[in-house]
Amino acid sequence: MGPRTVPAVPNPAAPPIPAGLERWQLLELYRYLRLTRTLEERLTALYRQSKVIGGLFRSLGQEGESVASAYALERGRHQDILSPLIRNLGSMLVMGAQPIEILRQYMAKADSPTHGRELNVHFNDLEKGYLGQISHLGDMVPVMAGIALTFKMRGERRVGLVYVGDGATSTGTFHEGLNFAAVQRLPLVVIGEFNGYAYSTPPTKQFAVRDLAEKAKGYGIPAVTVDGNDVLAVYGATKHAVDRARQGKGVHFIEVKTFRRKGHAEHDDQHYVPKEEIERWARTNDPIDRFTATLLDHAWAEPAELTRLDGQVKDEVDQATDACVDEPLPAPDTALPGVFVEPATAERLWFRSL
Repeated sequence: MGPRTVPAVPNPAAPPIPAGLERWQLLELYRYLRLTRTLEERLTALYRQSKVIGGLFRSLGQEGESVASAYALERGRHQDILSPLIRNLGSMLVMGAQPIEILRQYMAKADSPTHGRELNVHFNDLEKGYLGQISHLGDMVPVMAGIALTFKMRGERRVGLVYVGDGATSTGTFHEGLNFAAVQRLPLVVIGEFNGYAYSTPPTKQFAVRDLAEKAKGYGIPAVTVDGNDVLAVYGATKHAVDRARQGKGVHFIEVKTFRRKGHAEHDDQHYVPKEEIERWARTNDPIDRFTATLLDHAWAEPAELTRLDGQVKDEVDQATDACVDEPLPAPDTALPGVFVEPATAERLWFRSL
């Protein structure tokens, strides 16, 4: 099911909307935020029923930066491309991924995008504009630099966007890819997620700088730090970076300060994080709560509109779940095709001998 839009009736008393957005876009952003959280909550329920195969990775507390940054891209066939991490489900939904695809993928269904060969968000759809990640975090920076290089070589006004966590900024591939993108002035935007922990390692135990943006500045890259739980701030910073990259002004780095309110995965009890820290972020700095308050306080949305969107999102996730939860797993004989090369025919062997 595709997104359902709500008629946007301007409120004459409302202040101007920043970042060049219109009212209907604010409602669409809200819908993607709610869809991300609702879908992940459904996946959590399925995980506890042992219907999810493998791990479950939540973006609780980080939905805002994923949705807002992806929303700044040009979406559609032959448009911009992003590479998400395991906590960037919201960015994939913005680019066009459907809830039923995500549900099938996590449950390893035969009709999942990878036909049960891979799990979570490890899958591609270049038509919609997202490239599945490599699990070795940081490696997607040079990969996306290569994709951005093709845009430049072909003279296409397209932009690549890649997410990287604070821990991955300590890997060699991150620095190699960033330096290459800087030297080649590639149309690439790198989102650095300062979310508090690299698995269980706090930033103070992995690097001496205060901000991730300082690492990018060392390569001559424009870099900014924004509040990652402020949807409009992330959108504005990303839109600015994307527009400059599209104009040929090279790679840009955006650090988003946020917080991972769940463990690395659902099996991680997060014992290494002070409980009061998690509670404080949930109480005072939830990105969806903050965005909702902004919409209502500025009269950019009516409570009834948001309630209606909440109901539509729940219906969409319910229908997607009902459609695929009892679908079969892949048949055993489908495991090998595409893994091993098919035996060479006699004709091919003869041709090779020439």
